[in-house]
Amino acid sequence: MNPLLIDMPEEILGKRIVIQPRRPNEGDEVWEAIEESREQITPWLPWAKYQLTREEPEMSARRAWAKWQTREDLAMVIRDRVSGRYLGGSGLHSINWDVPKFEIGYWLRTSAVGNGYVTEAVQVLCSFAFDTLKANRIEIRCDSRNERSIAVPARLGFILEAHLRNDLLDNNKELRDTLVYALTPSDFARAKVRWDNGDLSAR
Repeated sequence: MNPLLIDMPEEILGKRIVIQPRRPNEGDEVWEAIEESREQITPWLPWAKYQLTREEPEMSARRAWAKWQTREDLAMVIRDRVSGRYLGGSGLHSINWDVPKFEIGYWLRTSAVGNGYVTEAVQVLCSFAFDTLKANRIEIRCDSRNERSIAVPARLGFILEAHLRNDLLDNNKELRDTLVYALTPSDFARAKVRWDNGDLSAR
C-alpha cells in the first residue's frame, strides 16, 4: 500500500505514556525540556546544538508535522498519559516503505530519566510498527559510549548486528563508533513473549 493511504493514529497508548505525532505549537514545551536537559543530551544528539532559541523547536515541530503528512518521517512526542506532561521525543525514522524498515530514536528530558519511559515507548512503537505498519525490520543505532541508550535495545531483546567503527562525527567533531541493533518479525515475536511476562533483563 502507498504509505499516503495509511491512516495514522492520533495517539498510541502505553500503560503510563501516550505517544503522539509532533505538531505545530508545541515548541515552547519542547524548548523547556531541551533547556532543562541540554548538558545531558548535547553529547549524544546532533540536533541539540542547533536548538538554541525558542523559535527553533517550533520550526522543527512544523517541519516534522509536514513530513508526518507525507509519511517521509514519523517524529513523535512522549507524554505522561495522566498529566499530559511532555517527557521527550521518539518516532520512526530513516523509513524505507518498500521493505518496510524503520529506525527508532528517542530522548528524554532529564527529570524523566530513570523511570522506564523510553523502554515503554520502544515497546509501544515496535508493536505499532510490526502489527500495524507490517515492518520487516526495526533498527536502533547508538553511540557506542552512550550506556543509557544502549541499555534499551539490549533490555528489549534487540540483536546487536554491527559495531561500525569511526562511523560518524560527534558534536565535538570527534570520531565515534555506532552500534546497530535490530529486530525482525521473528525476533519481535520472541521478545514480546518476554515483555508480556515482565522479563526485561538484558541478554
